[in-house]
Amino acid sequence: MTRATTYAELPAPSLVPIPARFQMADGQFPLASAAAIHYEQPSGRDIAEYLADQVRWQTGLKLDVRLGPAPENARVIELLGGPSDPSICDEGYELDVTPTRVAVRAADPRGWMYAVQTIRQLLPPVPSRGEPIDLPCLSIVDQPRYRHRGMLLDCCRHFMDKNFVKRYIDLLAYHKMNVLHWHLTEDQGWRIEIKKYPKLTEVGAWRETTRDSEQPRDASGRYGGFYSQDDVREIVAYAKSRFVTVIPEIEMPGHSLAALASYPELSCTGGPFKVRTEWGVEEDVYCAGNERVFEFLEDVLSEVIELFPSEFIHIGGDECPKNRWKACDKCQARIKAEGLKDEHELQSYFIRRIEKFLSAKGRRIIGWDEILEGGLAPNATVQSWRGMSGAIAAATSGHDVVSSPTTHCYLDYPQEPEPAAPSWMGFIDLPKIYSFEPTPAELTREQARHVLGAEGNIWTERAPQRLVDHQVFPRLCALAEVAWSPVDSRNWDDFVRRMRTHYRRLDQLGVGYCVPRPQLAGSVDTRFTESVELSFTPPFELGEIRYTLDGAVPTPDATLYAAPIRLTETTTVRAITFLPNARNHSKLTERRFVRLRPNEPVAVAGSKPGLRYAYYQGDWRDVPDLATLTPVREGVAEAIDDSLRQRDERYALRFTGYVEVAADGVYTFYVTAADTRLRIGATDPAEAEPIGDKGERCARVWLRPGLHPIQLDYGQKVDGHKLVVTYEGPGIGRRPVPTASLHHAGQTP
Repeated sequence: MTRATTYAELPAPSLVPIPARFQMADGQFPLASAAAIHYEQPSGRDIAEYLADQVRWQTGLKLDVRLGPAPENARVIELLGGPSDPSICDEGYELDVTPTRVAVRAADPRGWMYAVQTIRQLLPPVPSRGEPIDLPCLSIVDQPRYRHRGMLLDCCRHFMDKNFVKRYIDLLAYHKMNVLHWHLTEDQGWRIEIKKYPKLTEVGAWRETTRDSEQPRDASGRYGGFYSQDDVREIVAYAKSRFVTVIPEIEMPGHSLAALASYPELSCTGGPFKVRTEWGVEEDVYCAGNERVFEFLEDVLSEVIELFPSEFIHIGGDECPKNRWKACDKCQARIKAEGLKDEHELQSYFIRRIEKFLSAKGRRIIGWDEILEGGLAPNATVQSWRGMSGAIAAATSGHDVVSSPTTHCYLDYPQEPEPAAPSWMGFIDLPKIYSFEPTPAELTREQARHVLGAEGNIWTERAPQRLVDHQVFPRLCALAEVAWSPVDSRNWDDFVRRMRTHYRRLDQLGVGYCVPRPQLAGSVDTRFTESVELSFTPPFELGEIRYTLDGAVPTPDATLYAAPIRLTETTTVRAITFLPNARNHSKLTERRFVRLRPNEPVAVAGSKPGLRYAYYQGDWRDVPDLATLTPVREGVAEAIDDSLRQRDERYALRFTGYVEVAADGVYTFYVTAADTRLRIGATDPAEAEPIGDKGERCARVWLRPGLHPIQLDYGQKVDGHKLVVTYEGPGIGRRPVPTASLHHAGQTP
């Protein structure tokens, strides 16, 4: 008896990505009683052996592999040709599990491989000793939504060893992804051996320093590494066995400093250069007016083509500054000779020449969406990263597209709010990436056919090899479902349910995925008068929260969070989510809670209206120690603002004096500008701390009626930051501090 499965309430098994269609049935297939794995066609042998290896690794059971049809009454797993549904594509498959047989039908070995990945997920994640190993009876009809389901791995900012790359390929295949976009050349390192140009790896594969001081060096203290051509062949062959296509990226015309350090004559200036040690965009790029550059790149690409059988060769094309070209006689001569309008069209000329060369070799170019600028090469495919506008522009003009926007697909971005990360990154959590739609709604049905699929990117400026798992997982699981599963089968709540089991599979695979930090529930005030109660949101389901109140970093033996915590004194709370095996845990959550004590008013003889101010000019990175500097001007200000400035940037102001309050209670002072230091009170002073993500700071302080010391230091580095101070307190809604409440003492300068 069978029953249709709905996607609103799916029973086990918990498959990721979710299949296109399936039905559950009563009963199980007892794997231990299986006689063998049979394959009907010789092309199925490798996949049958792969399945046998995986079953043995996951369960300890050893299954024979046999060519030819299975005996009629034997319990077997069969790899068969010809699915019954003719609409299934070459990557699709049918899987039927009954109490006596597991049958896989596919028109192509790729379909068998994806069915095998499904079977692997049907096995118990971590079978207990003596526990029966059964597959649930069901029927699956499955195929991918998109033909391109990819992940980029940047091995330039940080070199990844060969076995790690192969493991990465295994994890892609396990999630039914079929493209490894291998980023191999950059400003910070050239990673692929080119026989004709040995300096590319002798010089360009190494840099003098790296930001991650713990990373290994070679005997001479350099950081880096490269893949020999034999390494590349081995990795490409390994990927082929998993039906993963490796697309190499050879960056041009920008992001090429490692090549220029090796062969400086390829630049506009002639160098000399060093392999870049910092992240960011480099001004020096290939000289577009130098014919030798095109000879070099054609030589390089000829060797690359021999190593990679992929249809596409990625040529980058992104973030190419034009300053060197503007000042280069050769580039300007090229613009004139070719009748080009400007340097943007010069880049288009550059890309078109490379596209023509690769097209003659039977390959297609793909590049980042900057290759649209100045006109797109005839057969180019666009990888849209700066939002989806590049995807829309390319598809509407008849060009193929891979959707890869920073908003959803940049897995180097944090998975949760991360104060140490650049503010422009924000964060991309699991729900956001799961919500991604690779095909823009603006496209017609015909234009939408040009969307080949989706790709995630793990750029490694902040992720050496040991951190890649943490950045990529579990977000890759969500992206895999976006790229494989039909839109109407995707359901966030059900995905969360299925991931509860899938995390255990990732544990079994040794994946160090991101465990979410403990999060405080609700809006908790970190400054309190009598006591404060804090709670953590329900912990990550497979883990537990351990915390300390003495400032120590929590260990797996620290206090287990089980109920709200009440604080009555100033305390630093630290918490970490640990998994049961203690091998993986979250980053640290730390919050300092301060018990406020009342600030008694100070006596000020002969106080006068306004605050004293001192005005400074200079060029500072942060707010300087103004007490050590000589002011340009001093006086008395009626209000706290920046109207006293004499220029719009690179200046500083200090306000000192007293603020008067009429009622006893807790007051909060807000400063809109981040470049400030604010201190209020005498006996229990408060320092302003950052709040939110817009640069605002606030100080919360308990004041008795009367006058209280206040000091504000403000440093302006860039025009556009306006200084505004507001406050709120007992019976007072948030408003500017009244001028009548500001006072100073002593002689007016």
